[in-house]
Amino acid sequence: MDSLFTDIDPSSTPTHFVEVLIPLALPKNFTWKVPPELVAAVQPGVRVEVVFGKNKKYAGIVKRVHQEAPASFDPKPILNVLDDAPIVFLQELAFWEWIADYYMCSEGEVMQAALPTHFKLSSETILLFNETIGEDFSHLDLDDEEFLVAEALLLRKELKLLEVQQILDATHVYPVIKRLLEKQVCFVWEELKHTYKEKKETYVHLQPQFQQEEQLAELMNSWSRAPKQLELLLAYLHLLKTEGEVKQSELLKKSGASSAQLKGLIEKNVLWTESRSVDRLATLPKNIQIPFTLSEQQETALHSIREQFNHKQVCLLRGITSSGKTLLYTKLMEEMLLQGKQVLYMLPEIALTAQVIRRLQSYFGGYIVIYHSKFNSSERLELWNKVKSGEARIILGARSAIFLPFRELGLVICDEEHDPSYKQQDPAPRYNARDAAIYLASLFNARVVLGSATPSLESYYNAMHGKYGLVELSQRYGDIQLPEIQLVDTKLVYTPDRSKPIITPQLQEAIELAIQQNKQVILFQNRRGYSPYQVCQTCGWIPHCKNCDVSLTFHKIQNKLVCHYCGTSYPMVSVCEACGNHQFTQQNFGTERIEETLQEIFPKARIARMDVDAVKGKHAHDALIQLFEQHRLDILVGTQMVVKGLDFDKVALVGILDADAILGFADFRVNERGFQLMEQVSGRAGRKGAQGLVLIQVRNLQHPVLLLVQQHDYKAFAEFELNNRHQFGYPPFSRMIQLSFRHKDQNTVRQAAHQMANWLNPHFGQYLVGPAAPVVNRVRNQYRMELVIKLPKEAGLLQHCKEQIELLTAHLHQQPPFKSVTVIPDVDPL
Repeated sequence: MDSLFTDIDPSSTPTHFVEVLIPLALPKNFTWKVPPELVAAVQPGVRVEVVFGKNKKYAGIVKRVHQEAPASFDPKPILNVLDDAPIVFLQELAFWEWIADYYMCSEGEVMQAALPTHFKLSSETILLFNETIGEDFSHLDLDDEEFLVAEALLLRKELKLLEVQQILDATHVYPVIKRLLEKQVCFVWEELKHTYKEKKETYVHLQPQFQQEEQLAELMNSWSRAPKQLELLLAYLHLLKTEGEVKQSELLKKSGASSAQLKGLIEKNVLWTESRSVDRLATLPKNIQIPFTLSEQQETALHSIREQFNHKQVCLLRGITSSGKTLLYTKLMEEMLLQGKQVLYMLPEIALTAQVIRRLQSYFGGYIVIYHSKFNSSERLELWNKVKSGEARIILGARSAIFLPFRELGLVICDEEHDPSYKQQDPAPRYNARDAAIYLASLFNARVVLGSATPSLESYYNAMHGKYGLVELSQRYGDIQLPEIQLVDTKLVYTPDRSKPIITPQLQEAIELAIQQNKQVILFQNRRGYSPYQVCQTCGWIPHCKNCDVSLTFHKIQNKLVCHYCGTSYPMVSVCEACGNHQFTQQNFGTERIEETLQEIFPKARIARMDVDAVKGKHAHDALIQLFEQHRLDILVGTQMVVKGLDFDKVALVGILDADAILGFADFRVNERGFQLMEQVSGRAGRKGAQGLVLIQVRNLQHPVLLLVQQHDYKAFAEFELNNRHQFGYPPFSRMIQLSFRHKDQNTVRQAAHQMANWLNPHFGQYLVGPAAPVVNRVRNQYRMELVIKLPKEAGLLQHCKEQIELLTAHLHQQPPFKSVTVIPDVDPL
């Protein structure tokens, strides 16, 4: 039998290759060879250690294992397999491929966005001592710096770059390292470093001989010395009775004892300690408790959704504000849990997740986990593993949650599906999480519910034409009336400097009445800061950002001018750079100025502000929302954060302070966005009890959208706006690709955009719009031009256009003047 094996020719064994994704924007995936000893360990979804380029190491994801040798190059071997089992499933790899193809980016960029940081190993330079040099450096002619590093290497055998910097007390150490390498004192090794560490917690236990009451009582009664140790033991026994398990950190905190005193009890063989891996995220007991009953209309709607799911993958649930959409979601989630399936519940803003998760945790306990970008890297990795193992059954998260490794996805709920926050802007992939979630669900044969009081026109159009199912809720829960909406003409309000009034007399009177009735108020303004810009009273000069073509916003609390595009801060300007005048006028108003004005008008009212400047940190949103829920605040001023799905019982009044700004953007979606914003923020009023009131401050009372908002008539608005879109060929009657060109030189970027337009013209000339400069044509010292392609919905035309864009972009970068021009394609831009 032995001779049968020895006669096998090793060369007859087939060579295996792997297509590997690495976190780089490569136009196509690279191929590596698999050494025979690693063939058994390689499979799709595991990470492998590879060398790419000039000996740079990466941890890549195996996409495909095959036996097709590349024809044009000799592949390098993979160095190692980093995982025993796949960290992503085949469905996720197929999902990444679709996102890369549809949104015109690389799979490496999708991988970079999808994986937790700890899975993306870092390549870290390490210096290794050359043992053949010996311990005597006298013949090497080392200078002082070289000698210090060489001596440290002799003692430590290896050093990281950071350690070399510490030894030399300098940041620029590369010349020293270069000389040491030339003199062969050391050589360089690039090491892939794992950054994740399990969280360890030390638990304290009672020794077995004292776990019987008699022995423990005898020990306590015979205690004669070390009273602090006795106090520590008593604290331990109390925690053991109340908590079940005793953590060392909690024991020392409760008892006020030191580690030395605990050590004394361990040495006396009374207590012993154990180090154990623990979750970073607290979990609740897993249970299902649904305490509510649906109304007759909600039961009908739930039955309709189930019926739609029999022949449609996607169902649009259009329910007016406070109609109880979340209750329907809860019933659908309960059904999925009982079937052993996972649910992805998507929300557009982190601010919403805190309020919703408290409600859902009361229904489903530990079956719920929350996932968003505010979690640190270790927490996100642990959540990733819980989803991958199937332990996490309901995942509540923002748009990045679509990249989690679902095992048995049965249902996707996309709440507030119209919200533009679902669209990723920068960096790539520039995906729409709502649309991507629908494709993800198709890979699992899962169902999708899109929910909104004001659906996007694309989703509503798809539902009206039979692509999606459609279910509608037209009554508020408990038959509460929709709020009354009144328009306040700001042209009739006098202000000394002829500026827009912040709080009109009508709104002030309504706020006073609401507070007297022990009710709450929400005021909405879609601008943060104190004032969007300041103007010289003499010549009209406005301070602008040096890096962007935008005016600077004044933040009074910081006493700084801030650019809201690049984030640069500037000191306050007291002298006009144009005429030297010292007098400036603050134009318009942001949330910070509104808060200050309210404090002057209502000194006894409890006022808070919700915007990205005031609400920072992982738990800050939740803390502010809970204060408002508990009626410890009277007035909440905010930006779009207060619009999106928040549910407060005692809000009687909502004020929209500047509707003209909402309806004044130069964008084909401006009417849709304006209607959605005003209808959504109006929906915060009068959700429980009496009918609410909404006051909209506006100059242009004749705007057609305002009448439709007053009537809460979404269907009439959708018909009106879809007619306009059809007339001018905008989505949903076309597919759009926007090409953005960026470069530090204005002429270069303009020429590049026109060159691309000229090349596209023979194929898509009738569909081109532009090129033109955007409203803000310079951001972070990069000038911008935009070219839009509006394509009719013809089979294969969108894909053909993408292929032409990729080909022509490569051709553009081969032209010397345009080599450094950045071209960014955005499919389905918002």
